[in-house]
Amino acid sequence: MNNGRYKKVLDRMPQGVFVFDDKLRVKFTNAAFRRSFSDGGKASGSLSKAVGCRQEGKCGEGAYCGQCAFLRVMKNAIADNLEKEETMHTTVDRGGRTDKLSMRIRVLPIDEKGKLFLGLTEGTYQTEIEREMLSAQQIQRRLLPAGKSMGGVNYAYTYIPKYGVGGDLPDVYELNGQTYGILSDVSGKGISAGMLSAFIKAAFDKKQPDLSVALSQLNAKFNELNQDERSYITVSAVRIDKNAGLLRYAVAGHNVPILLKNEYGINEIEAPAPPISNWMPDFEYRENEMPFEHGDILVMLTDGVTECTNSAGEQFGIERAESVLMQSRNAEDFIAKIKSALGVFCGGDYSDDVTAVAFDL
Repeated sequence: MNNGRYKKVLDRMPQGVFVFDDKLRVKFTNAAFRRSFSDGGKASGSLSKAVGCRQEGKCGEGAYCGQCAFLRVMKNAIADNLEKEETMHTTVDRGGRTDKLSMRIRVLPIDEKGKLFLGLTEGTYQTEIEREMLSAQQIQRRLLPAGKSMGGVNYAYTYIPKYGVGGDLPDVYELNGQTYGILSDVSGKGISAGMLSAFIKAAFDKKQPDLSVALSQLNAKFNELNQDERSYITVSAVRIDKNAGLLRYAVAGHNVPILLKNEYGINEIEAPAPPISNWMPDFEYRENEMPFEHGDILVMLTDGVTECTNSAGEQFGIERAESVLMQSRNAEDFIAKIKSALGVFCGGDYSDDVTAVAFDL
């Protein structure tokens, strides 16, 4: 690709073009590709640099690299030394109008030894709003938990935003040897909801051991935003003390109970309290506690799970979620089963952001 004339020809093509080797090193990108993915910069070197990915760490080894359509199709082409393709989809919320966008990624070998490959992108996102949408998706993915264990507690989760960027936010962290889990759900959908979920990530005090205090502080900070009464945040928060065998929890308006599976069945944990909002700015939240046994499974859901609707207008409901939990061996098994059950129930056409977090106690 050193011949300047060939590069000029490729730069005039409306389709995005990129060339890479069998080590996934990007050797060349044309102008259309750079406009769409790297804001006109020199997109060569690693794949993550070429597509403007903000994933931390080595390309291909990040927590969300398995979701990268580019990485999948490139690896498949290298493995089989054959032409491969994949279509990636996203949805852009344009002020109440939803546009579905698709892009086909096609990769084919260009030498017999399988050392060099040509990639083509068709239907590339070329407007500023699409690039910003993709950037917002990447930023929000970085807010999600990265690991599978925290403070000696294994956990798993699923996060499926309705419009690429969503208002649900799961978080897991450790403080003073205890494992904390937070699941929030912002009113609305799309980029505006995603901005509020980023606010929660920044405003929730992870150094505050008492969940009731942390929620009260979050409520006070939310009121400083001067949002109208239609804007609110529901939160479920838990802290797991393995040494004491105690589960402490606090809830702010979350209308789906926390579920605890033990040897006797399912425990629905509810704690009525208003959401984070300007409705009751001085409300003081409470932290409750209950014992747990080794082998119990703790689950937190957003209403996108229970209110997921099928073609007949029937909701998935809390009872189906509990049935899935009863059949689950551990947290990871529950998350796999609930994703499968929801996919079958609504055919993948989710009406809201769908998020679930599960812990092995």
